[in-house]
Amino acid sequence: MRVWSISAAALVIAATGCDVLRDAFSAHPAAAARAGNQTLSVERLAELASRVKGMPLEPANLGRLAGAYIDYTLFAMAQADGRALEDTATVARAMWPVVSQLKFEHFSERLHAGNELKGAQVESTYAAGDLRAFQHILVTVPPNAAPPVVQQKQNQINAIWRSLALSGGANFAAVAKRSSEDPGSKPVGGWLEVGARGRFVRQFEEAAWQLVPGAMSGVVRTNYGFHVIRRPPLAEVRDSFAAGAERVMAVQHDSTYFATLAKQKEVKVSSGVGEAIRTALQDLEAAGRSHKALASYKGGNFEMRDFVRWLYAIDPRIAQSLSAANDSQVTMLVQQLVERTVALQQADSAHIQLSDSEWAAVRVEYDSSLAMLRTLLQLDPAALRDSTTTAEGRTRFAMSRVNDYFDRVVGRTAQFAPVPPLLAQVLRERTTWSIDEAALRQASQRATALRASADSLLPPGGGAPSGAGMRPAPGPPPVVPESVLQQRPTQRAVQ
Repeated sequence: MRVWSISAAALVIAATGCDVLRDAFSAHPAAAARAGNQTLSVERLAELASRVKGMPLEPANLGRLAGAYIDYTLFAMAQADGRALEDTATVARAMWPVVSQLKFEHFSERLHAGNELKGAQVESTYAAGDLRAFQHILVTVPPNAAPPVVQQKQNQINAIWRSLALSGGANFAAVAKRSSEDPGSKPVGGWLEVGARGRFVRQFEEAAWQLVPGAMSGVVRTNYGFHVIRRPPLAEVRDSFAAGAERVMAVQHDSTYFATLAKQKEVKVSSGVGEAIRTALQDLEAAGRSHKALASYKGGNFEMRDFVRWLYAIDPRIAQSLSAANDSQVTMLVQQLVERTVALQQADSAHIQLSDSEWAAVRVEYDSSLAMLRTLLQLDPAALRDSTTTAEGRTRFAMSRVNDYFDRVVGRTAQFAPVPPLLAQVLRERTTWSIDEAALRQASQRATALRASADSLLPPGGGAPSGAGMRPAPGPPPVVPESVLQQRPTQRAVQ
């Protein structure tokens, strides 16, 4: 899922402090956070935060730590109470990105039915030349390479070209697999995807589009290095060309479909959406529940909470670039997400369903995420059954596992993995929870005092204090994963 660009910090823990999180969730009048009937005390949160070496002790960072506690507590409580998380509705919500993608793929197949290239259509599409397939061999030239290096690379590509010329390019694929330095096309014999003109850099484009079927270029220089390009004849690539051409035409068809859909549904993105989303990125927890309308369409609104859910489904690189995106780029993204939202509604109206095998695969993936959480907590059902016969006892045992897990994370003997965000949303919606921002400020002040006190025990130069009972662990200092700090707090409980 998502990884926010929050710097990780080193955590150093006292050798005598292996139980620093014991009773972290307990009855305590000063509660920084609540999850059901469990509370996280200000003192315990402050103690933990004070040990995060290098982490600014700002309330927001402490809130992220508290949020991680909440998610794991709610998951552990569900296990202790015997609440099933494997029902279809929960699986569908937690696995929404995968389920939605599969649904749209089926819907798209229905939209494209009858558009396959058959028989003479393949020949006519190839002969028209609007879509072309190429192979190439690349010898890379490092940026700012010295003249002797450039000459050595040119000698290398010249030798390759001469060997190809002897066979008229008939052995191009074999030579590409052996000699090309393009990692993407090398394993497939230099094959480049079918496409229209305008896909490549200018020098490559000009040489490639002059080639007749079966012809091979001379040596071509681009910013990437030296190339030899070939346009394979249809007889060599008939099936792959047909499949590639169909993919290109499907993309073109989708573009037309979405443009028509947006017009029919009167999609309109709200003004100021860029600033609203950049602000929301600072507090995704609150944004994930916000009903603020980012766009409207005939029959509904696209709300901030819808946008946040899409963040878990789209390419992570897009989400990571949003904070630096300008207003027009954000508006374009929202427009596209609204169009896909409406398309999914049409897929539901068309009764598009996943196959039994697809649902089985989704459940396997979902079950593996639950199993991972149970393994991290060392909280398997058998251990719960054997722990006690009372509900209160199971709760105590489950919470001991949560606290022990965070002990191990702090001690760098366990890896931290966040509860999957859409599953966390489901858990939070089913139980009251809250993070008190006033208490976070109090915990921040207390953590600052605790850290200052610990730092005062260090000798000049930052070494370990003599006789202080704190010993540095061997090796580099532990690092708390960025995912611990992924979520911002909110003061309101979800009812």
